[in-house]
Amino acid sequence: MRLRLKAFWSDQSGATAIEYGLICALIFLVIVTSVTTFGNKTTGVMQAVSDAIAGAI
Repeated sequence: MRLRLKAFWSDQSGATAIEYGLICALIFLVIVTSVTTFGNKTTGVMQAVSDAIAGAI
């Protein structure tokens, strides 16, 4: 049993796939946070431009 447990802990196969998965998850979180933050800020600017154009017509 100890030998199997030691072999399990020292096994490196699949570690790279897990690392890439974690990196992708982190990049996804950064993208979602950025889009949410900047999306909320640009909505007001776009609305002001739309109102200005509608007022000029």
